[in-house]
Amino acid sequence: MITFPNAKINLGLQVVAKRPDGYHNLRSVFYPVGWSDVLEILPAANLRFDSTGIDIPGEASGNLCLKAYHLLKADFDLPPVHIHLHKVIPVGAGLGGGSSDGAFTLCMLNELHALGLRAEQLEAYARQLGSDCAFFIRNQPVYAFDKGDHFEAISLSLKEHFIVLVNPGIPIATAEAYAGVKPQLPTSDLKSALQGPIATWRETISNDFEPELIVQHPAIGEIKESLYRHGAQYASLTGSGSTVYGIFGQEKDLRDAFPGYATWQGPLG
Repeated sequence: MITFPNAKINLGLQVVAKRPDGYHNLRSVFYPVGWSDVLEILPAANLRFDSTGIDIPGEASGNLCLKAYHLLKADFDLPPVHIHLHKVIPVGAGLGGGSSDGAFTLCMLNELHALGLRAEQLEAYARQLGSDCAFFIRNQPVYAFDKGDHFEAISLSLKEHFIVLVNPGIPIATAEAYAGVKPQLPTSDLKSALQGPIATWRETISNDFEPELIVQHPAIGEIKESLYRHGAQYASLTGSGSTVYGIFGQEKDLRDAFPGYATWQGPLG
């Protein structure tokens, strides 16, 4: 069985408060995009995980695909499998690529072994993998809150629009990103702002990580301004990584506009 775990972007990201458990409460809208990894799971005599493509830091035993397998194995009599991940989405880029891989593994194992788990049950497992993993179970636009692991449906479609994603390959640790943010209640309602024309989002929607990260890493700001010069209706940092996206009203070919950077472009679903 082969599938294609996709990335997501944040439309706005508000850091609201620090929690007693050390995490932060967030408010954001998650939206799926087509930049994807390739994930294959096959029956095997022994459990095995390997990867190709972009190098994944850390030990293989810590990969969310394997963690997803062991989560289900604790509750079900799963046979061993061979999991192969071809990594395409940049790592630590604010795109949720690792979270998507883990969530898609849960869904694939559920289907492959006919476990009969419903979406809400799969989301409960996914929350044990990471804060935004549960989003990728249904993979639909949502308003995210708490740690980014609880969702409300939102009426938002960008199907008539085109997106360009640019990753400059700057590693940004989560601790670095949060060090530049002072949690506070937002002065505007994100859900209401997103109902306005995209041309107004530049003034009404922001990512709280962005100002300080642009100071620390000027390339992020340069990418954002370049996307606007090329006609983006809205451009922003996504997540707490270094990827910047631009949303356009029509198809754009900017593959040669950012030499040396990882880029992806395509229609929004």
